[in-house]
Amino acid sequence: MDEKNLENRDAMDETALEGEYYTLTDEEGNELQFEVIGSAELNGQIYYAMIPVDDQPNEEGVCEYVILKAEQDENGEDFLVSVDDDDEFDDVADYFDDMLSSETDYDIDAEEK
Repeated sequence: MDEKNLENRDAMDETALEGEYYTLTDEEGNELQFEVIGSAELNGQIYYAMIPVDDQPNEEGVCEYVILKAEQDENGEDFLVSVDDDDEFDDVADYFDDMLSSETDYDIDAEEK
C-alpha cells in the first residue's frame, strides 16, 4: 500500500489521534479501517503507527502494524504514504517498537502490582 487518503482528520495533534479510527483508501480504491496506535514527529516528518481493524493477532497474540508518513499535496490536503526508504523506515520502526513495547511493559507491570 503506497498512498493513502486520510479522511476526517482535524489536526496533526499527535496524542489526539492515538486510539482513533480512520478509513484509508489504498492505490487500488479499496477502503480499509485502521486504528492509530501511535504517532511521532521525527526529523520534521510526522509518522503514524496503525493496525488494520480486521487484523487478527498471530500465535503470540501480537498484531502487526503499518507505518505511514504524513505529506501534503499541492492543494494542502493531507495524505499518508508508505515509507519507501529503508533507512528511514528502520529508524521510524525502531522508534515505534521502543514506544509500543514500553507501553506494553508498563501495562504488564501495572497488572502485576
